[in-house]
Amino acid sequence: MNRPIIDMKGIFKRFYIGTPNELEILHGLDISVPEGQFVSIVGASGSGKSTLMNIVGALDRQTEGKYVLDGIDVSKLDDTELSGIRNKKIGFVFQTFNLISRTSALKNVELPMLYAGVPAKERTKRAKELLEIVEMTDRASHMPNELSGGQKQRIAIARAMANDPAIILADEPTGALDSKTGRLVMDLFHKLHKEKGKTIVLITHNPELAEETDRIITLSDGRIISDRMTDKEAAE
Repeated sequence: MNRPIIDMKGIFKRFYIGTPNELEILHGLDISVPEGQFVSIVGASGSGKSTLMNIVGALDRQTEGKYVLDGIDVSKLDDTELSGIRNKKIGFVFQTFNLISRTSALKNVELPMLYAGVPAKERTKRAKELLEIVEMTDRASHMPNELSGGQKQRIAIARAMANDPAIILADEPTGALDSKTGRLVMDLFHKLHKEKGKTIVLITHNPELAEETDRIITLSDGRIISDRMTDKEAAE
């Protein structure tokens, strides 16, 4: 078994702490994801998966518990350090693409490298290589409004890979796409997982997509009710 790249112990998340309407969303979760695993997190609306995703992605902090990401105890970081972790260790892919509208596909892919202080020449070279991986080389100079939903998502995946992150965190990445385009996007994740050995965390409400991953963690009311390897993983 590979070393854990995500190691969470006793993760609680509460809002309105100390008030009469204090709300506990996550109730002491333990999650360990080994390097190179493709794992999906599923659950109905309100199950806590978005809250969990925000903590995994260092977009929010847990109220209680310990979270170690790629050997770094995230719990002990200040906001500036957290921002650095997000930039270097995590590649985000969102349902809404989140591309910068007045910037070309190539420049969108370069953006995380710009924040990381990568020199311009190196940024452009790597961005072109990533566009090739997602088969979007011919769209490098296009603006997001000139691209289809599937093309935008492929650009977003290339951008997520920019700083060679420890994990790719994909939040409903096919949610805004038709089934055929969604299939292309999932195939791309499988390619990155197999060929690049990427650890991928997929947040989805689609059980069929979840079955394509190595492992399915199911949340309900802020608790893990199931954590199992899929038939796909068992067969390999």
